[in-house]
Order: sequence, then structure tokens, then C-alpha cells
Amino acid sequence: MPRFISLILHILLYSNSAFAGSATQLVADVDCTAAGKPLCDNAGVRGYPTIKWGDPADLQDYQGGRSYDDLKKFADENLKPMCSPKNLDLCDDEKKAEIKTFQDMPASELDSLIAAEESKMEEAEAYFKAEVQKLQDRYQALSTEKDEKVEAVKNSGLGLMKAVKAAGPPGNDEL
Repeated sequence: MPRFISLILHILLYSNSAFAGSATQLVADVDCTAAGKPLCDNAGVRGYPTIKWGDPADLQDYQGGRSYDDLKKFADENLKPMCSPKNLDLCDDEKKAEIKTFQDMPASELDSLIAAEESKMEEAEAYFKAEVQKLQDRYQALSTEKDEKVEAVKNSGLGLMKAVKAAGPPGNDEL
């Protein structure tokens, strides 16, 4: 088992025991290639291993360090109840007002807003992938161009020139 995955599993085991029985905290290991695939697809998991955290309805990508100390510190500081519709007492007035606005909307309007924002995310991802492909294509073209130039230089006699220079002037047979 790769060291990194072993470390993640160790953190999960530590976290599971540290938060066992908690009504507000859960650390879970999900197999995204088997029964957990629908959950992973819904949470936007695209690579493995992936660490997500936050409200189950709005999981965020973990962007911190991957060492044991980094993960433990993050878990200790962040795996706790947070401002959400279920924890309004943890919200500031501005966030409470925003939540209320969404709660007061008809379900169809909220669904439309969610779909519009998800569409923006999908467009951003598609744009990113297209631009990365352009970069990859450009890289490949530059690499091919460089290889052709290097081959042309070699075929122009560079190796022979170096051999002649290394041999010294004609008649210099020191070996």
C-alpha cells in the first residue's frame, strides 16, 4: 500500500476513534469504485484519494497539507458544527439573512438557482479542461519541433565535428 494512502487511512482510523459517538462529527472512508460511487459522484470526487469536509449537503475540497500533523490540526479545528440551516445559532446575521432568503423561496426557484450555479461550475471545469488540452497540444508540438531540430543538428555532422576537435590537429597521434 502506498505510504500516502496508508497515512490517510491512519488519519481516518484516528479520526474515527476520536469522533466516535459524536452527534455532530463524522469521518468516513468511502470506496468510490464500488457501492459509494453515487455518493462520490454527487460530492464531485474526481480523483483518489480525495478529502472532503464540511456540511454533507455542501462538501468542500480539503486544500491543506497531507502530513499527519496537518490533517490532525485541520480535523481538530474544523470538524465541528458550522453555520448552516441546521445550525443557525452559529451564523452571523448576514449569513442568517442569506439562509432565510433561500428558505423563503419556492422549491422550483431554489432548484433553478442551484442548477444555474452548478452550470457555471461545469462551464468553468469545461473551459479549464479545454485550455489545459490546448496547452498539452502546444507542449506536444513544441516537443516534436525541438526533437526535429536536435535530430537535424546531429545529422549535420555535429558528432563528427566533436570527434575531429577531440582528435586534435592532423598528425597528432599521442595515443
